[in-house]
Amino acid sequence: MATRLPPLNTLRAFEAAARHMSFTKAADELFVTQAAVSHQIKTLEDALGVKLFKRLNRALLLTEEGQTFIPPVRQALDLLMQGVNKISQVEATGALNVSTMPSFAAGWLVPRLDRFRKQHPEIDVRLTASERLVDFARDDVEMAIRYGRGQYPGLTCERFIDEEIFPVCSPKLVEEGPHPLKRPEDLKYHTLLHDDMPVGWAQWFEAAGVGGINPSQGPYFDMSALVIQAAIQGQGVALGRSTLAATALESGMLVKPFDLTMKMEYAYFVVCPPEHHNRPKVRVFREWLYDEAEKAGVLSDRSPHAAEIAAD
Repeated sequence: MATRLPPLNTLRAFEAAARHMSFTKAADELFVTQAAVSHQIKTLEDALGVKLFKRLNRALLLTEEGQTFIPPVRQALDLLMQGVNKISQVEATGALNVSTMPSFAAGWLVPRLDRFRKQHPEIDVRLTASERLVDFARDDVEMAIRYGRGQYPGLTCERFIDEEIFPVCSPKLVEEGPHPLKRPEDLKYHTLLHDDMPVGWAQWFEAAGVGGINPSQGPYFDMSALVIQAAIQGQGVALGRSTLAATALESGMLVKPFDLTMKMEYAYFVVCPPEHHNRPKVRVFREWLYDEAEKAGVLSDRSPHAAEIAAD
């Protein structure tokens, strides 16, 4: 008498052979050889201590023991398949927990999320906006979008969007007032708005070759989304980041008074644990992100070297 469950492959071979009453047809269905099916049936019979088939010259019949055994085997395999289908459905539909920074969420992602919902109504994106780096081992998050150099140890990390910075302001500042913005030097007559990003006005003035302007004057905001909002309201001129200012520029609420731009060393990365990378929901959302970035003309290089597990 068997004291433990026989291997699953032997049960699948038995069920297929009993349904077809043929080892050859069972082998074709299972994509194995007829000899492999015969061996699996023999292994199962040895494990059970009974014969399951009567092997005749040109026929295959179930023994009494085989007839007794086939109903629970089919029921068990059906239950397993139902479980597999339920897991697959969970992986492909339902909630997808995504973490990103508040400014990126407000300035780029949220204005586009409705398009994702219309394309994939089966997936509910649950967005967590936080400056804190997500702990995938502790937090209920499947993927994240982060801004930096791409150094995220132990995570699958793919460069997503490169970024440039350039002055942005309300159209009124360009067209109206005693000192309309025509040249970078005109910034000395305007309030400079600052955020907490590592590159600011001092670096931009240096790259643009502009001197004689105090790069630290003006109000400071601890979120880039706030400095963009202040610029929209005409409170001054902000250093717009190509990603975060994109929606306001597209709508005409902000304009670029000059063509001078400065490329950033930092970029946006899509990161997740390696075991999450090929989950259907994660894959669908990731590909949608890349498609949106490509439409906006900001998609980074996605060649094989761009996607890797960050080592340091």
